[in-house]
Amino acid sequence: MKVILKKDIDNLGHLGDVKEVAEGYARNYLFPKGLVLEATESNLNNLKKQKELIEKKKSDDRLKVKELADGMSKLSINIPVSVGETGKLFGVITKDDIAKAFETDTGKTIDKHDIILDEPIKEIGVYTVEMRIRSEKFPDQKPEIAKIKVWVVQK
Repeated sequence: MKVILKKDIDNLGHLGDVKEVAEGYARNYLFPKGLVLEATESNLNNLKKQKELIEKKKSDDRLKVKELADGMSKLSINIPVSVGETGKLFGVITKDDIAKAFETDTGKTIDKHDIILDEPIKEIGVYTVEMRIRSEKFPDQKPEIAKIKVWVVQK
């Protein structure tokens, strides 16, 4: 018997998959628990329409995330720090510091785990820091990368 999965089911498939299962398994377990729909022509057409709608929403959201990343790439943030006589910082600039400065300058929050920084910043200067911009509606999508200028300046 062919069924359409309404939820992810271990060892069977994912939401929206059309699977062939034993009739007894479907009738005695899957249907009573509300995990599947019978794969009738109308249910398959509804599934197809829903998938198309979701793909369109994903595409629109992907475009918005791309525009947001492009807009953020034009930003620059300032981080004033105390420095020694040689131009070295007292301490280092970390992802946490960049996230706080970004929030202070723009009013938007970003997770420090979305900031790509190979090693902490130890000197004053201008640095290009990459940030992952993720979709809020579809977090499983690949994130866009925004390159932001970080100015580490003396207080």
